Amino acid sequence: MGNKLDLKALTALVIGSMIGAGVFSLPQNMAAIASPAAVTLGWAITGFGMVCLALTFQELTMNKPDITGGVFGYAQAGFGDLCGFFSAWGYWLSAAVANVSYLVIVFSTLGLFFDTSSMTLFGNGNTLLSVGLSSILIWLVHALVMRGVQTAAIVNYVTTIAKLIPIIIFIVAALFAFKWHTFTFDFSGVTIANEPSLFDQVKQTMLITVWVFIGVEGAVVVSSRAQNRKDVGRATILGLLTCLFLYVSVTLLAMGVVSTPELAKYPNPSTAKILEALIGKAGVVIIGTGLIISVCGAYLSWTLLATETPYTAAKDGMFPKCFAKTNSNGAPTHSLWLTSSVVQLCLIFMYLIGGGYDDLLTVASEMILVPYLLVGAYLLKLSRVELSTTRVRMIATLATLYGIWLLYASGFHHLLLATLLYLPGIAFYLFAKHESGEPAFKGRNKFILIGVVIAGIVAVYLIANGVKL
Repeated sequence: MGNKLDLKALTALVIGSMIGAGVFSLPQNMAAIASPAAVTLGWAITGFGMVCLALTFQELTMNKPDITGGVFGYAQAGFGDLCGFFSAWGYWLSAAVANVSYLVIVFSTLGLFFDTSSMTLFGNGNTLLSVGLSSILIWLVHALVMRGVQTAAIVNYVTTIAKLIPIIIFIVAALFAFKWHTFTFDFSGVTIANEPSLFDQVKQTMLITVWVFIGVEGAVVVSSRAQNRKDVGRATILGLLTCLFLYVSVTLLAMGVVSTPELAKYPNPSTAKILEALIGKAGVVIIGTGLIISVCGAYLSWTLLATETPYTAAKDGMFPKCFAKTNSNGAPTHSLWLTSSVVQLCLIFMYLIGGGYDDLLTVASEMILVPYLLVGAYLLKLSRVELSTTRVRMIATLATLYGIWLLYASGFHHLLLATLLYLPGIAFYLFAKHESGEPAFKGRNKFILIGVVIAGIVAVYLIANGVKL
């Protein structure tokens, strides 16, 4: 049991992977596009949808204990090896690319403390010094994970607790300073001419809330390492409800401290300026320190999730067998080397092109939403056969609809571009099938492959002709 994870470690992984830098900028991000009423409705809809998704994970972990491949294992079981592979490839690549953004945020935050008008050390996290220190951080985390998932999970548990402290301090301070008349000022945001309707405001909030819950599947991805299978579902629900409470509290309480129009003009991380107004300069230090700890913790969480993906997929025959190899500490060495190397290459690429990383991050992030939809669709498929209870059918239907909504809200055009990132992965899939002696594209897999290739060709054609996607 030395390399197994208990309920606390699994819950910390869920919370740690969901809470990164976004929570510290949520007040301004929300105030800039929506009124308190719209934000409240947006969180209610998102919270309901994410609870349905979490319940889907719980149902599947309980009723399909033989599937240990996490979110992509469900895609494989429900829709075949190729769908399972694309789900695993998209999840892994998205996690690796997104990790670069955490490194950028860490050192751009340090720039707030150390950069001056005459000397820029860290800048926006893309200076030579930032890239050098980011590279050191990549390989320090690499060395930590090499010591075993259990060791990394303990460190993640500590950083998760540490990152919650500044958020709780903010919530308590904002609770005491909260004024109802400030919160209800232009409550619906439609009293001023030419302002968006309440429905349009709610829709805009969803574009933000799509991303802040990514990571809810953290415990499911490492389910093969859980001490108790039941803890996977429990950790998912517990982690989700904790993050939902924190997100809603930070956002709505801030709108009761500073009026929405004024809050919309705040620089980010907006929580720093709010807390500074409430408790003085210490507020900036608390939020700045919390943000750095939070992002470093999120980087560790996502390194664990990204590394576990090729490892688990290899055990299920979707990735080449070499990625299933572990060292004496139980750490998947080849998978970890692949993940760390891709993060390092993306970091160097970002430095060489001097920015432009945001587009890649947006497209890659879209790939992580596809497994969510396939998980809901798999339970929906099961609800018509073996799990045919009203409760399961309702959960599955709502989770599937929410998965479709997530793709719609984040932009189907990004999904079209994402097909270009799926294509290189086919080489991994072909090699894995060659090793097992199985045909790579049989039955419906041929049609799935043709569909992805055609979508990729269309994306290339549109880009070549200057069409903005």
